[in-house]
This record gives sequence, structure tokens and C-alpha cells, in this order.
Amino acid sequence: MGIGWEMFNAHVLISPTWHNKHVRPITDDSDLRRSIGEVLSRWGGLQMAVKNQWGGQDSLKKSQELSHQLFNLFSQSNVITVEEIENYLHESLLLSFNTEIEDGSIEEVAEQLMMLHEEHYLHGSH
Repeated sequence: MGIGWEMFNAHVLISPTWHNKHVRPITDDSDLRRSIGEVLSRWGGLQMAVKNQWGGQDSLKKSQELSHQLFNLFSQSNVITVEEIENYLHESLLLSFNTEIEDGSIEEVAEQLMMLHEEHYLHGSH
């Protein structure tokens, strides 16, 4: 997982075992904010859009804003579905970067973000 997600066309599920070994417990809002940023920084499709400035000269700022908006979304709601996250990511990429990613990475990133969201609420950090 990680760099090169744009190369995959298959939908990959992350097992709870992988999650327990590789994801630090989220104990406060700063952990959640940092973890969201880490997931987005490993997303090849988003990083390609930023590097190639598909969102214009402020592409980096737009990616940081996406991270901030996801943090706000997760902080304000304890009820959110992975499909809502997928739709949010898809819409954000389309509107901010004029980009559609159909390689399965949106679904992968949404699942990782959903796990972060659940971990955030599991530890009562809301």
C-alpha cells in the first residue's frame, strides 16, 4: 500500500490485523489531523494532481484544505459512512483538481479514513 496506488485497478480491503499493526491509536484531535494528512500524503493520485498542479498554482493549498475539511467533517459527526467519504473525495478531486480517479484508490483512501474516524470515536476524542 502507499505510493503507487494509481497503478492498481483492484479494490483492496485493509484487514483489521494490518490496521492494528500499522495505525497508531488516535487519542486526540491533533493525532486525527496528523493521521488524515498522512493518509492523503500517501495517496498517489492526489499527490500527482498536486505535483502537476492540476488544481492550478495553489494545488498544494487545495490538498491541505482537503485534509482540513476532512478533519472538520470527522470532528463534527460521529455518523458517517465510507460511501459518504468516497463521494466527498471524488467531488473534491473533481472540483478542486478537475480530476477523476477511477483506479480504486478513492475507495482505498476512504476505507483508511473511515478507520481513522472510527478510531477517533472509539477513544472518545470528540
